[in-house]
Amino acid sequence: MKTRITSLLGIQHPIVQGGMHYVGYAEMAAAVSEAGGLGIITALTLGSPEALGAEIEKCRAMTSKPFGVNLSFLPAVNPPDYPGYVRTIIDHGVPVVETAGNNPERAVTPLKAAGVKVIHKCTSVRHALKAQRIGCDAVSVDGFECGGHPGEDDVPNMILLPRAADELDIPFIASGGMADERSLVAALALGADGINMGTRFIATREAPVHENVKRAILEATELDTRLIMRPLRNTERVLANAGVERLLATERRLGGEVTFQDIAPEVAGVYPRVMKHGEMDVGAWSCGMVAGLIDDIPTVRELIERIVGGAEELIRGRLTALAET
Repeated sequence: MKTRITSLLGIQHPIVQGGMHYVGYAEMAAAVSEAGGLGIITALTLGSPEALGAEIEKCRAMTSKPFGVNLSFLPAVNPPDYPGYVRTIIDHGVPVVETAGNNPERAVTPLKAAGVKVIHKCTSVRHALKAQRIGCDAVSVDGFECGGHPGEDDVPNMILLPRAADELDIPFIASGGMADERSLVAALALGADGINMGTRFIATREAPVHENVKRAILEATELDTRLIMRPLRNTERVLANAGVERLLATERRLGGEVTFQDIAPEVAGVYPRVMKHGEMDVGAWSCGMVAGLIDDIPTVRELIERIVGGAEELIRGRLTALAET
């Protein structure tokens, strides 16, 4: 299945693993790349440019196929060493970078000069057009269904993807709600060149997270996510749990007066406790509505082959038959 994304990234299948905090390690990225997709290492999870460099080399020892690095630009009291991360990515010959968060322009120029392909994650058409203008090679269009930060416009992918197709010249991948062969075919029909999966890849055997996390995704339905930090205009979709309910109670109680400090106990430092130690009720961790479509924990290769094979059958079978009637 060849698309503009497979050609741009040099991959076999139009499937990208999104950058995920405390999930995007070498093991995860290598498994996806080995199966023909594009695996992604999450830079900020590693904590320093030096640790990122070591993780890149670890991944390279596990696969000879292309993989990328996610670099998210987020507001912080003590900003990460972004120039250091960019230098590490370039020095270690990473072919693809997924940027997210704030405007990535400061990183795009040196990355592009070094021949690195840049995909920027966007939650609106206007942001996607800005990414195109500053030189990004592709964008990941994130619908309201997605886990993590869906933006503040609340536009789902059935609308957002065709709008992006109408406006963009560069390739784009669909992110949010992607889980199976139906997701891939629908995304392609709506104008995308592939799909980006996050939550679905957490529920795989190779995902380097606690089994409690995988089990929670399996047990969740499409009704089991919550939106937090809406009053702060930093909305995040997370899996419902006791910590999240405490956070939401605080937001309801304080209303427009709520600050990040008020909810910090259920947000700050939560990821390692959840992903590494399986403490499922300590607070908020990103999860998409797509959890409602996940009912098994396959290997990454089994998942990707099932999606691609099923998509081909769906296109050649049911859809072709409908067109011929």
